[in-house]
Amino acid sequence: MRTSLSHAANAAADKESSVDKHEGRDAGTIRLDDPWYDALAVGWGEGQGEAEAVASPPPAPGASDIYLEVQRSAAFQEVRSRYRRFVVPATAGFFLWYLAYVIAATTAPGVMARPVVGAVNVALLAGLGQFLSTFLLTWAYARHARLRRDRAALDLRWTVFEQERGQERSRSRGAGR
Repeated sequence: MRTSLSHAANAAADKESSVDKHEGRDAGTIRLDDPWYDALAVGWGEGQGEAEAVASPPPAPGASDIYLEVQRSAAFQEVRSRYRRFVVPATAGFFLWYLAYVIAATTAPGVMARPVVGAVNVALLAGLGQFLSTFLLTWAYARHARLRRDRAALDLRWTVFEQERGQERSRSRGAGR
């Protein structure tokens, strides 16, 4: 009785499991039923032979084509370059400022312990400066995004929306025939 119950429990667990067991040549492999599995991404970047590339029919245009077209556009490249022109120097500057604080705290404790006003010393001011610079950098990033990138990004988003809507209309017209 005990073995039949455990066998039934194992069978039920196998049915509910998201792991499929293979027979034959692929018996050692396990395939997960992944709800986020993207069939289009499988094999991406893997070289295909000449015969396979010629034999396969061209894929139907879809949303991925729209996104690739937008990604290659000059407007998208401009938004990305504006982003990089702000983020790379800001990150490097903030990292150097943080590194300088840590190095000064470890190599020059006498300088960091020097009192400025009452119990407030250089180390405390530099530490508070770290917090202040974090908030200033966040404000500067948000301002830069609002003034230099948001409108262009919204225009790109609207372009994608319009193109997807056009594809849906053409598909529905084609299906209605």
